[in-house]
Amino acid sequence: MPENRARKHHQDRLGGALREEITTIVEGELADPRVASVAVSEVHLVPDGRSAHVFVVISGDEAEERKALQGLMAAKGYIKHEMAERLGLRHPPELIFEVDHSQQLGGRIEELLGRIEKRKRRGGSSHS
Repeated sequence: MPENRARKHHQDRLGGALREEITTIVEGELADPRVASVAVSEVHLVPDGRSAHVFVVISGDEAEERKALQGLMAAKGYIKHEMAERLGLRHPPELIFEVDHSQQLGGRIEELLGRIEKRKRRGGSSHS
C-alpha cells in the first residue's frame, strides 16, 4: 500500500498548491468587480485529479452571490490556464466553483471576510 499513501500525499500537496494559486488569482489578480467580494475557503481535488471543487465565501446577498459566481465562471479559463502554468500541470483539473455556506468555518469565514474588506478599502471602492 505504499503507493496509495504516496498518491494520497501527492493529492494533498497538489490540493494545497491549487488552493494557494487559485486564492492568489481570484483574490488578487482578477479585475472583474463581480468577484471583489469573493474569498477562496477550500479546494478539494477529486481522487482522479480531473476536477477540483473550489469553495468560495461571498459577502453579500443572493444577487451578489449569483453575480460573483458568474464572474468566476467567466474567469474560469484564465484561472485554469494560470494555475496550470504556475504549477507546471499538463492536465489541470476542471474547476467547479461552489459557495461555501458551512457554519463550522465561522472563524475562518470572518478572517476571509476581513481580507475582502481590506482589499475593498485598498482598491478605493466606496460602496458598502
